[in-house]
Amino acid sequence: MSLIYRSLRVGKNGKEFCLYKFRTLKKNADKKEFANKDNYTKFGRFLRKTKLDELPALWNVLKGNIGIWGYRPEEKRTWDILPPEIWKELAKHKPGFVDLASIHFFDEEKLLQSMGNSPEVYWKRLFPMKMVLRSFYFENKCFLLKVALLYIVFKKMIKALFNK
Repeated sequence: MSLIYRSLRVGKNGKEFCLYKFRTLKKNADKKEFANKDNYTKFGRFLRKTKLDELPALWNVLKGNIGIWGYRPEEKRTWDILPPEIWKELAKHKPGFVDLASIHFFDEEKLLQSMGNSPEVYWKRLFPMKMVLRSFYFENKCFLLKVALLYIVFKKMIKALFNK
């Protein structure tokens, strides 16, 4: 089993690319279950909680697939079911590590577990909120907002490192 997880994602202009992350799930984990904490390795839970599993995606930044700021790139299968008006809007922008939705849903797995942990909850309650936050970011991005987002992310990561 590889230490690096590769996932097909869609970026700017609908271009597909392979996103890299540290593997956090156990070998035979049920990938259909949303946010099942039993699917994670012990170290994988730590990586996920602190968002350190995202570090290999810095390679994607260097390759130009994603930027530091921008919405989290969606998987190809998600992109394929989005209404055309949503994917057309996303395709105008380069995805990245940090945006308002990634901060607001920093602990998305815990939130999903508290809401019933189902795909229906994600698609009907969380995903629409993510799209509103993404749209707000697209319309209001500026240097000050980017600095604030980066500060908040680092603050949340540090807090996650020291809270169990």
